[in-house]
Amino acid sequence: MVVDADMHVDQEDFLLAQVSEQKNLWGINFYPYSEPAQFLEFDSMINIRPADGNRSRTVESPEMRDRIRALVDKLVVR
Repeated sequence: MVVDADMHVDQEDFLLAQVSEQKNLWGINFYPYSEPAQFLEFDSMINIRPADGNRSRTVESPEMRDRIRALVDKLVVR
């Protein structure tokens, strides 16, 4: 996980250079001063990947959103 860059694409480039696979990279936003239900947003231009079945800026798969939430809960102290 990479946080705090000007744009998600900057973080994506960094992770790809670290041998991450594109299919495993998703763009999300944190809102640390929001209520827990609004803390995490699944919106990013890097999420538009029709070849991987994701046709919008949001992470469309409920299963993938659950996996992302679990990772964020593990790595981010609130």
